[in-house]
Amino acid sequence: MNVKKEKQENGAPLSKSALRRQREREQRLETILGAAQTLFAGEGYHKASMEKIADSAEVSVGTLYFYFKNKEDLLVKLLSQIGFDLRNMLGAAFKSADISMEGIREAGRIFFAEFCPHYPESIAIFFRESVGQSELVEAHRKKIFDKLIDDVRQALIRVCDNQGARFQSDLSAEVMATSIMGMFERIAYQYLIWQDRSEDLTVIGQDAVDFIIGGIERLFK
Repeated sequence: MNVKKEKQENGAPLSKSALRRQREREQRLETILGAAQTLFAGEGYHKASMEKIADSAEVSVGTLYFYFKNKEDLLVKLLSQIGFDLRNMLGAAFKSADISMEGIREAGRIFFAEFCPHYPESIAIFFRESVGQSELVEAHRKKIFDKLIDDVRQALIRVCDNQGARFQSDLSAEVMATSIMGMFERIAYQYLIWQDRSEDLTVIGQDAVDFIIGGIERLFK
């Protein structure tokens, strides 16, 4: 939900009091999202009731329903935010290395060494709590994954073009991108959700990235 508006509908600037109310709404929204994320990740989506979320955010239940239709709507918003942050982090890492194989390596390092250990609640929601929920949540989750896979696919194609190479088949980049995201998901699940081994993620991530780079190079002609 985007509550930020700098002008009124007629184009006139907002008054100071209106701007203050706008900031308060934005801050309240962020507080609610933070409370929901902590409860979804800690207690689980089903146990975290709207009443608990409102209490944790220190707002009334009525205020919570002003921002969100229901708990499902809240989860969808969190998924969008997590997906946006993850795509931005991976994209920036790739571009920082001049669209090369090192960019692929850096994106992998960022995921395992930065995103996973620093945002464990996001990992829990994205890879665990959003799985097997309603059709709406599942469709939204799929949409985000499809975007991530397509980001990786396009990055692989650009690296291939920059090296003057080509893939073995027209499907190689898509298959590799899907495999990479599958590895990211499974490794994060294994070592952050099933096991608490965040201290090993840098080494684990390095092994995974080396494996991925080797696979990519094998598919280059």
